[in-house]
Amino acid sequence: MPVDDVIADKTQIPTNLRLLLLIEAVVKKGEPVSPAALSETLDLPKATIHRLLTTAEAEGYLQRDVDGRSYGPGQRLRVLAANTMSSQRVRTERLLIMRRLAEDIGETCNLAAPERFGMIYLDRVETKWPLRIQLPVGTTVPFHCTASGKLYLSSLRSDKLERLLDGLELARFTDRTLTTPSDLMKELSDIRARGYSTDNEEFMDGMAAVAAPIRDSENRFLTAIAIHAPVQRLGISELLETLPIIRTAARKLEIIARS
Repeated sequence: MPVDDVIADKTQIPTNLRLLLLIEAVVKKGEPVSPAALSETLDLPKATIHRLLTTAEAEGYLQRDVDGRSYGPGQRLRVLAANTMSSQRVRTERLLIMRRLAEDIGETCNLAAPERFGMIYLDRVETKWPLRIQLPVGTTVPFHCTASGKLYLSSLRSDKLERLLDGLELARFTDRTLTTPSDLMKELSDIRARGYSTDNEEFMDGMAAVAAPIRDSENRFLTAIAIHAPVQRLGISELLETLPIIRTAARKLEIIARS
């Protein structure tokens, strides 16, 4: 019987399926969820929910939110999701789109996803130019001064964003890095309104980038696709001219992510 039918019929959920359904419910919610809400969703006793949450938290699949009561995806679950996204079939299709984009623009293309402390590069297609920025797959870059990181921050609900910024060190990497919450919040508001993000030498001197979002079927942020280049070849204004084809690639990647 399909998972949704098991929940919809309020029948007895098999013991070996409960933890998976719990994790699925947390991920589907898209925001930290309380034990009470999970108990209602899954039609399981609160004691059972708490026992499952304790196990999931201990194993790193879920983690408590800053309120100490609700739960969201943990480190191990995020790694699992990244590995799933990088499975051979999905990755082959994804790299074909990224390679075409990189060739059309002539610069490096990245796919980045939010991690706990920054954005992690899931995939990358390098430019053929000898002068390039070396940031291999698996690299984690800051939220506040990269095109993909700011794009992710702009997608967050205001209360979650405020909590994250309270604990985020806005380190200065260049003279252009935004290092005050007020300046960053203004930038995130602009990104939210226009639907794309830029890095105008904010993370590295001499590097510019433009990023567009890839969203799931619920219109929630999944990953960001970005093009970056040395400003000697393409400055921020030239990169912005490539935004239409970056967005086209993002829409194609959304189809893969939702299939």
